Amino acid sequence: MPRYLANLLLLLAGATWGAGFVAQSTAMDNLGPFLFIGMRFLVATILLAPFAWRESRKAVTPVSNAHLRGFALTGLVLFLGMGLQQVGLLFTTVTNSGFLTGLYVVFVPFITLLVFGQRPHPVIWPAVLMTFIGIWMLAGGSLIDLNNGDYLTIACAVLWALQVILVGRFVGPSGRPLTLSFVQFALTAVLGLGVGLASESFDLAAIIATLPEILFAGVFATGLAFTLQVIGQRYTTAPQAAIFLSTESLFAALFGAVLLGEQIPALGYAGGMLIFMAILLAEIGPMMRSKHAA
Repeated sequence: MPRYLANLLLLLAGATWGAGFVAQSTAMDNLGPFLFIGMRFLVATILLAPFAWRESRKAVTPVSNAHLRGFALTGLVLFLGMGLQQVGLLFTTVTNSGFLTGLYVVFVPFITLLVFGQRPHPVIWPAVLMTFIGIWMLAGGSLIDLNNGDYLTIACAVLWALQVILVGRFVGPSGRPLTLSFVQFALTAVLGLGVGLASESFDLAAIIATLPEILFAGVFATGLAFTLQVIGQRYTTAPQAAIFLSTESLFAALFGAVLLGEQIPALGYAGGMLIFMAILLAEIGPMMRSKHAA
């Protein structure tokens, strides 16, 4: 797959995640955070199961135990990140959650450099800085009065960074993007339902009332978006993928304004343009440098 097409898939995943913030927020009017996580990922697991089975049937060699352990580790990190984000949405707005979740774009290149010793392409650093400033502007240029939900979401951003890195490390060598997605979805569904049933009240009427949010989050914001992420990351680097995926903060703010009436400050529009410029830099910069070297 060409790199530009992979980055387009990552951009689409970010947009879908942005819309998913609205469903995540309104769902908790009726349902506990972990039951919602478990049910949305259960829907995604069922949706993806036949595709993962078909992928395994077509594979020449069976997936190794080492790769399965890596897939499970990715799923555990995904569950922890989802839990922090979902609980954080009980206390903060969709716009703030999208902004703070987007901080993982800053964490990814530092973690890959410090932990794995992998140097990102030089153009990634100014693109990361532009993305961070753009997200900050999108939030109105202020970080005062952070509440508990905001702090939980910042911790979630660290785990998102780890999830992006783990996907990048395991999806290429294994050659099993759909199997990786299935394993991380299934593990997150089991853990979410387990924690939810143990700590939250189970109300069938509430579940029925929340069914539109569960289905949207399960089919699109989980099944589709995370699979697009895994497929796209086979053909690009983790730092570059993080920049494209970070557009979820822009779309979260837009959908929050349109559907929930949350206000985007004037500075936010300039921040959105800066994020878009960072995407162009991350996409075109390495290409132009390669042509110059050639």
